[in-house]
Amino acid sequence: MLFMRLQKYIADCGIASRRGAEKIIESGRVCVNGELVDYMGCEINPESDIVELDGEVINPETKKYYIMLNKPKNYVTTVKDDLGRPTVMELVRDINARIYPVGRLDFDTTGLLILTNDGEFANMITHPAHEINKVYIARVDKPLDEEQLTLLRTGVEIDGAKTAPAKAENVKNPKRGLEVKITIHEGKNRQVRKMLESVGSEVYSLKRISVGSLTLGNLPEGKWRKISEAEINKLRGRKGKK
Repeated sequence: MLFMRLQKYIADCGIASRRGAEKIIESGRVCVNGELVDYMGCEINPESDIVELDGEVINPETKKYYIMLNKPKNYVTTVKDDLGRPTVMELVRDINARIYPVGRLDFDTTGLLILTNDGEFANMITHPAHEINKVYIARVDKPLDEEQLTLLRTGVEIDGAKTAPAKAENVKNPKRGLEVKITIHEGKNRQVRKMLESVGSEVYSLKRISVGSLTLGNLPEGKWRKISEAEINKLRGRKGKK
């Protein structure tokens, strides 16, 4: 008999990543064989146990989907929003599968967002231990001086904790104005904006242009495309700093 952690089963069903599944369990939304499970450590037999989420039986997805979206501003990176704001799921309605965002881009941040129903893949991309680099371009009020760049490169304190060292450099863009290119592998809430603000830089706009080896390229804003098998394989091999 093959047993499986409940959070892994939920991830395999394309509901959320394993960490997201843990939050779902703790919120009291999951039942196993009719019994509420709201604690970690529960193991199930996927061949015989019945798992329900919000009263609906869920089963593992047999086909895996890997999608890259160029997220516009003013969309929430969640499956549902209690405040009624538009979510990124509205931009991928033509995909006939239960997928979810990998990680998060802020409401007013644009750029590369991965969506999938592969929980293990999502965990690999988001877990800090794998150190998958994410690259952002920030349009700012003025170029950063050497002292500001050095602070970002050695780590700054935000929300009571010091960030891991980042890569940071000024970028010339004749069309968009002054920009800073910053590379991190963490994923704290509004991390890049807070890092730049902590060194006295005002951020006008923020865009993510790459995740690991995957780049946004010329994908139009608001549009999505499938991530190729070759791109997925390359991402899976990027379990470390570039």
